[in-house]
Formats: sequence, structure tokens, C-alpha cells
Amino acid sequence: MEAEQTIKPYVLGLDLGGTNAVFGIIDAHGIIKATTAIKTQECASAEDFVKNATEALQIIIDQVGGIGKIKGMGIGAPNGNFYSGTIERAANIAWAKGIVPLADMFSQSLGIPVALTNDANAAALGEMAYGVAKGMKNFIMITLGTGVGSGIVVNGQLVYGSDGFAGELGHVIMVRENGRSCGCGRRGCLETYCSATGVARTAREMLSTTDRPSLLRELDPEKITSLDISIAAGKGDKMAKDIFEFTGRMLGQACADFATFCSPEAFVFFGGLVKAGELIMEPIRRAYAESVMPVFRGKAKFLVSALDGSTAAVLGASALGWDLED
Repeated sequence: MEAEQTIKPYVLGLDLGGTNAVFGIIDAHGIIKATTAIKTQECASAEDFVKNATEALQIIIDQVGGIGKIKGMGIGAPNGNFYSGTIERAANIAWAKGIVPLADMFSQSLGIPVALTNDANAAALGEMAYGVAKGMKNFIMITLGTGVGSGIVVNGQLVYGSDGFAGELGHVIMVRENGRSCGCGRRGCLETYCSATGVARTAREMLSTTDRPSLLRELDPEKITSLDISIAAGKGDKMAKDIFEFTGRMLGQACADFATFCSPEAFVFFGGLVKAGELIMEPIRRAYAESVMPVFRGKAKFLVSALDGSTAAVLGASALGWDLED
């Protein structure tokens, strides 16, 4: 084992997001030795994506001594199926509307074994190995980005279910009457309200259905982002604060329901939206305390990821690479 790791001391990790694909080369201590990135949506097809990625990767692979130093590769991807190594109908990636055998495609292109899992599962693996969930065996990772993802860890193992798709908590329906349309084809999903894009959607609805004064009215409604709302809230804007209150309450109520099936030690939040800090975390905790079953009250921690940017997902994805057979 030692000799093998000396010969192949690194693994590759890929965090495949709706906007950017971030790659890292990681050693056995979890130290990222080199990184690169490409734009996900600039590729016309999965084949183009793998081609562009391979070209970008070659530069950092050469930096660590060539592909012979790489034991394997792990990928965290939306709608990623751990069992089959495929991405299946990923709503936020134009070239992944069908079933894409991405693990096999990278394996053939790079000549190394490749494993793939859901992007939120990868983030959970990274947090469990290197972040605030280190040492925990029961927790739920919730990623708040373009969508809402989740990784559920029970008894120290990720929950995959019978088909590899268990744990899509972002697609739990929260609003059944006149719910917002979702990329998954249903209506009222948590993702449509509590993702960064959902928060911007809430802002547009408030601006168009009320005449309340707000700093947000100075912006083009179609270009408003969750960061804009966070900045306005930081300046005391009441509407912006109400948007975070609405979002946090829904997340807290959802977490109260999630607690019933796995009694987690903690909920760990990750992604751009959590940069709003207490603007969103305080209403999450409050709504959870108000909604959760008494038997679970006061037990779960509400934590923010200790890993910056896509680090958790890259590290978590890379962890898959160590278990691959040459």
C-alpha cells in the first residue's frame, strides 16, 4: 500500500457546477497541490466538455509529474449517480439533459479509473473528512447555490438508496398550491425558493406585487442576485431583510421535517447563499425550533461549512479516487 501511494501519491477531484467546473489535484493529506477551472456552459456537448477539461488538466497534471502520479479521479456532479457513473437529466447543465456516462468518458480520456457522485454528496464527504463535520456519523449537508442540494450521512455512510438518487431534498415540495415551476418538471420544490436563484425570484415577486420602498428598486429586476439582496439587507433595507426571513423560515421548516427520518447531529450549510450569515441562519434556527417534533428539539447543531468556495466539493470528490482499483 505504501509503495503504491509513493508511486501514485495524488488523486484528481472535480466539482462540476452549473457555471464552473473546478478541478484539483490532492495528496493523501487532503492538501490541494494544483487547481484549474473551465466554464461548464461554454461547451456544446459532453464530448466538448471532456475535451476542454482534459486540455486544462494536462497543465496541472504535468506540474505534479504526469498522469503516472495520479491514482484515480472523483467527480461531484449534479444528478450524479454513484452506481453507474452517469449524470442523468441535470437541469442546470445544457449538455446533460439526457444520461451522460461522464465517469467512463473521463476514464477513457485520461487513462485512469474514475468514480462519480452527486455534487452535494461530494461536499458532504469533504466536510466529513476535513471540515466542521469531521468525526460526525449522522449529519445532513445542504448546499445553497444555483440549486439546493443535499448529502445525507447516516451511521457514517452516505445515503444512495436503491438507484443512486436518494436524498434529493432540494426537490421536496414545500408549496403545493400555485408553487413555483422547477427545472425538475414539478412545482413548489424547496430549490425554487431557497437557492440563490430562488432568493432572486422572491425579490422580483416582492418588487412586482408591492409598492414598498427598497434599495432593490434601483436595480434591474432581471439582474438582481442574492448578493445584491444581501448588500441591501446589510444597509438596513426592510424588504431585503424580509426576503432572507422568508427564505430562512422555509429552510428551517424543511429541516424540521428532515430530522424525522435520520435524527442528524447537525445540519451543515454550504454555498454562496450562506455568506449572508445571520441574515439567513437566524431565521433557519428559529423556524426549526418552532416546527421540529419535541423529541428532536435542541439536539441538532446548525453549522456553516468551514471550507471555502468549492474546496469541500473538490476534496470530497477526490476522496472517491483513493478507493479506486488501478
